[in-house]
Amino acid sequence: MSVRFSNEEFARVKQFVPIYEWGLQILMTKLNIIHEDLKNFQDNSAIDHIRSRIKAPESMAEKLHKMGLDITADNAKKHLRDIAGIRIICPFATDIYFLADILRSLPDVRIVNEKDFISKPKPSGYRSYHLIMEIPVFFSGKTEDVMVEVQIRTEAMNFWATLEHKARYKYREHIPAHLSDELVVIADKIAELDNRMFLIHEIISLINQDSLDFYDR
Repeated sequence: MSVRFSNEEFARVKQFVPIYEWGLQILMTKLNIIHEDLKNFQDNSAIDHIRSRIKAPESMAEKLHKMGLDITADNAKKHLRDIAGIRIICPFATDIYFLADILRSLPDVRIVNEKDFISKPKPSGYRSYHLIMEIPVFFSGKTEDVMVEVQIRTEAMNFWATLEHKARYKYREHIPAHLSDELVVIADKIAELDNRMFLIHEIISLINQDSLDFYDR
């Protein structure tokens, strides 16, 4: 049986969701500017693409249920930090820390929490860099701070996370041991692959630079 908000609480959720959408739009605007700046003026392709989403009310209710909390709009606003979410996909793992530094320097944005699952992966093998960012949203003559979760990862990490999520959904969080072990092995191989691809990228960059230096002589 699925867990849902009551009709009254669902109506209250619908009242605050637009505020999270506005906060998401504000941060997305900043990130899109960073993306265009890096691509067009800094000759840096640290961002491949950016996605955003607002958590569905059904997902909010399910998460509150898992946390052992009453399924109310107030609890959703108070305890859920990922109602608004952004995922940044990077070409290489080294880009992740570069972008995290940029996000920390954004004006009018406060970093509430950071979790580095790149250097310290979860036991499942999950790798990503998470930041909880607080965005001031001005509306109706007042300012309200909303939290947005930002995940930064490579495409390979994202593919693994999608696969693992499907497995968790299929087995209702109880993934068989042999499958769980295989996911950990794959996660380690993906991390190795990310590192090797970056090494090849660096070698190509050095060759190209040497070629340019030769023609400049």
